[in-house]
Amino acid sequence: MGVSITGGEMKSQPHHSVCPVLRLSTRPEEAQMDFDHMRRGNLSGIGIASGVTQWVNHQVRRRPMPETPSANARLPFDIDEQIDPTLITAHAGVPLVIELFRRMGAAQVINEAVRIKQRQRGLRPAQLVEALIALWAAGGDRCQDLQTLRTDAALGTLLGYELPAATTMRDFLEGFHVEDPLLWRAGEKTAVPEESTPLAGVGAATRRVLAAVQQHTPQRTVTLDVDATILEAHKHTATMTYEGTRGYQPVVAVWAEQDLIVHDEFRDGNVPAGCGNARILARAVARLPPGITQIFVRGDSALYEQEVLAWCEQPARGIGYAISADMSPQLHAEILRLPETAWQLDRDEPDVIREWAEVPYVPEDGDHRKERPWVRRYLAGRVRRRQDELFADGSTVKHFAIVTNREGDGLTLIRWHREKAGTVEHAHHVLKNELAAAALPSGKFGANAAWFRLNTLTYNLLSALKRLA
Repeated sequence: MGVSITGGEMKSQPHHSVCPVLRLSTRPEEAQMDFDHMRRGNLSGIGIASGVTQWVNHQVRRRPMPETPSANARLPFDIDEQIDPTLITAHAGVPLVIELFRRMGAAQVINEAVRIKQRQRGLRPAQLVEALIALWAAGGDRCQDLQTLRTDAALGTLLGYELPAATTMRDFLEGFHVEDPLLWRAGEKTAVPEESTPLAGVGAATRRVLAAVQQHTPQRTVTLDVDATILEAHKHTATMTYEGTRGYQPVVAVWAEQDLIVHDEFRDGNVPAGCGNARILARAVARLPPGITQIFVRGDSALYEQEVLAWCEQPARGIGYAISADMSPQLHAEILRLPETAWQLDRDEPDVIREWAEVPYVPEDGDHRKERPWVRRYLAGRVRRRQDELFADGSTVKHFAIVTNREGDGLTLIRWHREKAGTVEHAHHVLKNELAAAALPSGKFGANAAWFRLNTLTYNLLSALKRLA
C-alpha cells in the first residue's frame, strides 16, 4: 500500500503552499504509479494544490519519535487497516516538508546546536522549529495561528507529536535573545548585535540543507546576490528606517543557481544598508559547501563600497562582480561627456529606448594602484523617452551605471546584473508576503532575528523540495 494523488482539479497556490490532495492506496501497483506521477509533475514545484487527506479503510498509528532524528529518519507513523473518520487534514503536504527537514539532517543539527532552557518534558528544539515550518507552509504567519493547527489531529499524528501552544513558541523564540550581546559597530550611533549561540545553531542547520541540495544537484558556480529589505514594525524597540518608517532592515545573500539563502543578518532599521557588506560576503562564502570553483557577486548600490570591491579582488578570492554604482556628480559628468557614437542599443521598447556605453571613469576614492590585479569597468545605461515625453521627475533622460571587474561584452554584463531582480528580490517577496518574515513576533531583537532566520530556513526547504521531489 502507498500514498497517491487523487483525481480532481489542482488549483494554483502561493509559492509556500504545500498541500496536495492525498489518499491511501491499497494496491502497490497503483501507489507506485501515482508516486511516479508525483515525482514527475505534481511535486516539481512549491505551488502544490491544497486539499484533504482522508484515510480510506485505514488508520494511522503513531510511532515514538526518536530522540535524535537521523539522516534517514522517516515520519513516525504506520498504517493500520481500520476506519477513523476523525483523521482528516487540509494540510496533507506539510509533512513532506518536515520529512525533508529531518532526512537532510537539519533536525538533528537543531537538537544538537540550539540549546535553550525549556521544561524537562517539553518538546525538543527541532520539534518547535518543525512547528513553525509547518505553520508557515500551511499559510499561518503568527504564533497564535498555531491554535488552528493544534486542532488538526491528523496533522499532529503525521508529525508524531501535538503542536505547541503559542505561549510555548514565544518562550522558545525569546530564548534566542541576549540582553547584552557583543556589538559590531556600523557607525557612531548604530550597531549590529553578534549572533547568539542558538541563532548560530539555526545557521548550522541552514548549512546542512545547503550541503544536502549541493550533493543531489551539484553546481560549480555560485552567484551571490546580496540585498537588504525593510520590515516595517511598530514595536517600541524598532528604529527609524531611511524610508521614514519604523522597523528592521535585514540583509540576505542568495545563491542564484540553487535558489537558496546562504546567509542572513538581522539588523535594526537605522543601520545603513551600505555598511558591513564585506562582512556579509565573507560569512556567506564561509557557509558554502565544498566543490565550488567560481564565485560571483551582484548587488545594488548598497554594495558600492571600496571595502567590498577590494575584498572581491583579493588574488586568493578572485571574485567577479557587477554592482550598481552611486551616480556621483563626477560620474554623471563623465557620462554626459560621452559622444553619441559611444551609445549602443540595449533594446527598443514602445515607450522608451534603452542604450548603454562604457565610461572612462576612475573615482577619486578608487584604487589607483598600477599593480591592481583587476581592471574596474564602469558601464552606463541611458533610458530615453520617445517624443520628448517626461519621466515623473520632469526629465527626458535617465542614467544609471554599474561597476564590474569582469571581462566580456558590456551589454551582456549589464543584463547579467539585472537578473538579480529575479533572485534576491524574489526571495524578499516570498519571505515577506508568502511566508511570515514580516510578521515579527516580539519586541526582543534576538527573538525577531530567530524568526527571520527560521523563515529563510523554510524558504530553503521549499526551494529544495522543488528540486528534489
